[in-house]
Amino acid sequence: MTDHTDNTADTSNSHTTDFGTQSSLFFEAFFALHRGLPRQSPGSEATTRHLLSLCGPLPERPRALDLGCGPGPSALLLAAEAGGRGADVIAVDLNDGFLDELRAAAAARGLADRIRAVKADMGDLPWPDGSFDLVWAEGSAYNIGFATALARWKRLLAPGGTLVLSECEWTVDEPSAGARAFWDVHYPLHTTAQNLASVQAAGYQVLGVHLQPDSDWAAYYGPLGERVAGAPEPAGPEAAAALGFVREEIDVRERYGHEYGYTAYVLRPVTAGDGGAWTVRPEAAGDAAAVHALNSAAFGTPAEADLVDALRADAAWLPGLSYVAEDPDGSVAAHALLTRCEVDGARALALAPVAAAPALQRSGAGSAVVRALLAAAAERGENLVLVLGHPEYYPRFGFVPASRFGIKAPFEVPDEAMMALVLDDSVPVPAGTIKYPSPFGV
Repeated sequence: MTDHTDNTADTSNSHTTDFGTQSSLFFEAFFALHRGLPRQSPGSEATTRHLLSLCGPLPERPRALDLGCGPGPSALLLAAEAGGRGADVIAVDLNDGFLDELRAAAAARGLADRIRAVKADMGDLPWPDGSFDLVWAEGSAYNIGFATALARWKRLLAPGGTLVLSECEWTVDEPSAGARAFWDVHYPLHTTAQNLASVQAAGYQVLGVHLQPDSDWAAYYGPLGERVAGAPEPAGPEAAAALGFVREEIDVRERYGHEYGYTAYVLRPVTAGDGGAWTVRPEAAGDAAAVHALNSAAFGTPAEADLVDALRADAAWLPGLSYVAEDPDGSVAAHALLTRCEVDGARALALAPVAAAPALQRSGAGSAVVRALLAAAAERGENLVLVLGHPEYYPRFGFVPASRFGIKAPFEVPDEAMMALVLDDSVPVPAGTIKYPSPFGV
């Protein structure tokens, strides 16, 4: 992936950290290889549209900031399609050539009045807090580092605003020495679990997580590979070094591409409505009756309440992993429970049930109690949580389809509804069929 900056300002966190020692002639040759190509990182219009759909409702004419825009494929789509009438987009890059390409493309599509191309450093942005409804960074956050991007860009979001960014990650538990030989030098990769931990620590809720398909990589490396194959003999050592690096990058992808990929995150800062204003604590001895009543009211039947009572008496019960959120008057507003289950004999946790008082649903009480419960599980050294639930709710906590890990339910269930969250990726994730405690009756 190319660095969307001109690399003369800050290259310490780019994919190619050795760029900081290179000359301007190297940069000139490097960007000459990329100029005029449709994309500067893996992606597609289909992926951009999918990520946009995960953002949920946007203002009719949202204010968008596209960081590391390159020649602007995302900016162009956002300006045409985001919200009800397309977005007003400020597109940022440090490379003048890419910005010129974007201006020309915007004019050709009749979008010149919707896109403003600005030369600026994505690590030191001049706009006031709360300036944007949508901050977008496909394939560019690496320029300042994923965790740094999460921290620095958060202030730019208006209330209810959304951050969309992607990061190159390991997709296997144990990457090969060959893959590490490239990435550990240029840009050390992390796993989805590690990056989700960074997301949670930075104070975001997860609206969606999307592993980009191989076709997105082909859309980038296909044209770049053709350009490299037809490149003339390099004129000097700097041009030779630039061409050599791009060839190595393409070769590594061909040989080890199954071990890493780009994952996109759709995020929104946690606010009081997401649970920030609730008092959350472990269930106390005197809470059992209130928890029973809450679950009966929330589900409209006593089945889930009876399940909690049965689990409380079962060996699967784990003291300290039943949590409640309190109303200001001290009453129980929400409840969530983790109990022991197994995947092919390896220990895991089942998240069920999760309930909020009917009058307090969508108040953030349920989200607050789930976040606190997951944090408690992580602190205890647990590594895997499973949930069967609504695929539009649980991804905000970092859950992804369990099938991604080779985990399946012991009964027929839609793939997107059976989800898993890895809390500690230093422990191998087991594959196989889930074995629930006997009170679940499955």
